[in-house]
Amino acid sequence: KNALVAYWRHLEGGGKMFWAVAGAMSSAQLGITLAPAIREGLIHGLSVPGANLEESLFRLVAHDSYKDFPDYRYFTKEDDTKILENRMRRVTDTSIPEDEAFRAVESLIVPMWKKATAEGTRRFWHEYFYDLIQSIDQEKHEGKASECWLLAAAENNTPIVVPGYEDSTFGNIFASHVKQGDAKASIAKSGIEYMVAFYDQYQKLSEDAGIGFFQIGGGIAGDFPICVVPSLKYDLGVSAKPWAYFCQISDSTTSYGSYSGATPNEKITWDKLTKDTPMFVIESDATIVVPLILTALLECKANPEEANRLIEKYKKIELVLKKSLS
Repeated sequence: KNALVAYWRHLEGGGKMFWAVAGAMSSAQLGITLAPAIREGLIHGLSVPGANLEESLFRLVAHDSYKDFPDYRYFTKEDDTKILENRMRRVTDTSIPEDEAFRAVESLIVPMWKKATAEGTRRFWHEYFYDLIQSIDQEKHEGKASECWLLAAAENNTPIVVPGYEDSTFGNIFASHVKQGDAKASIAKSGIEYMVAFYDQYQKLSEDAGIGFFQIGGGIAGDFPICVVPSLKYDLGVSAKPWAYFCQISDSTTSYGSYSGATPNEKITWDKLTKDTPMFVIESDATIVVPLILTALLECKANPEEANRLIEKYKKIELVLKKSLS
């Protein structure tokens, strides 16, 4: 609740919010609430791994062919072998269909890579997907366009970085075409070029009231973009505003082998956050927590006066409770 209220107050003050979305949240259908949040101006930039990027597209074009496995915890190795033989790729309790998703999209994006190779053009990884998802005929949508966050981001031209996109199914497919010689690796701009572009994007996004950082999980999706502040300051020698807010949803523990569990105040020592940055850690399952937070934010945006009235009401109740307990 505290993280939610601080998020809303930041937006009310003219601030922006950047999201880092790790894991397989697209397969978990985060787009149901993430897409409308992007469209309503609650999210102003994104960092996602290549798998999350492509899996949002899969959900749009192959939704009806997905199969759910509510009893996956009790599966044997033989059960998962049957899923493989049925040309499905399991992600926790659901599965992505090989032919309807991977191969269908492959037939659309490979010609784009070949064309770029022939013309000698270079683009960021997400730009291929931004163009592709907007070019697909609506009649071929199996999922709801309103629930596809990639489509919402493409239509809004939302700033996005896709660090380590090589580590994805289509990163592998792209590599295979480079190996075969019908596509050049250079047509996809590198992660270094993503950071170079992000320097300027961050400076623009952090104008006025600044931009906050909302992180789901850990890994490169979060590590890559949050480093932009110290890199601007120490590597480029230019002034940069610190992140104006930080919240991480994670159930990871803190250890040398688990940076994902690092507490936010550790980031102060790396000059990513300051002692004055509102910081929150929500130790829970993001598939439960994030839709609740996004739904609440959408309600705040739809009716800000009522939202603020409720916030003040419960603030007063909390003060009364604290006094009575003391």
